[in-house]
Amino acid sequence: MRILVVEDEVDLARTLHTGLTAEGYSVDLAHDGRQGLWMARTGEYAVVVLDLMLPGLNGYKVCAQLRSEGDATPILVLTAKDGEWDQAEALDTGADDYLAKPFSYLVLVARLRALVRRAAAVAPPVLAVGDLSLDVAARICRRAGARVDLTPREFSVLELLARRAGQAVSKADLLYHAWPDDALDPNLVEARVSVLRKKVDAAFSRQSLQTVRGIGYRLVDDREHG
Repeated sequence: MRILVVEDEVDLARTLHTGLTAEGYSVDLAHDGRQGLWMARTGEYAVVVLDLMLPGLNGYKVCAQLRSEGDATPILVLTAKDGEWDQAEALDTGADDYLAKPFSYLVLVARLRALVRRAAAVAPPVLAVGDLSLDVAARICRRAGARVDLTPREFSVLELLARRAGQAVSKADLLYHAWPDDALDPNLVEARVSVLRKKVDAAFSRQSLQTVRGIGYRLVDDREHG
């Protein structure tokens, strides 16, 4: 699960990166508002942790811009501005939660978990592409009602393809979402997709996991061709 931390205090940002990584999250850092807005737009994050007093573009404007574009990613404001008017403005702008500095790390992690749970509650519990279904919460894959055993990495790859069903997904995107930060080799994706094809396609005489030349892969409902 990936989190974006937009924080201009470099030491605090590094501390958050270390702590949240130890909690099992993948963490990206941005140190100014414009970079944070760009990263929030181009990445897919479970939560954005956002400071308000940022160079370039303040946190209020980052939050307002994301909401105006229809981005519903949960936003936790983490800031030294602890006045009630500051809190009210942040929440009215579209933030989901607010935590003032100095803060309890234990409380921060608990609030992040709560935001992830809340977002999951309104997300589709099952992703379906034709007769291929993924129960995201239970991490269970089925094809035509039959359970397909996948490793966690295989499930993550297939989940991203299912979330973007019909669209070409690049190998770089799949690496970014399904592997640790230090994974750079696209051959990892090719090998995993090859195994997935055997499990979810070949075993059912199907061809739903397609190669898009020069880009990556696409998951489609191929039943009309089956």
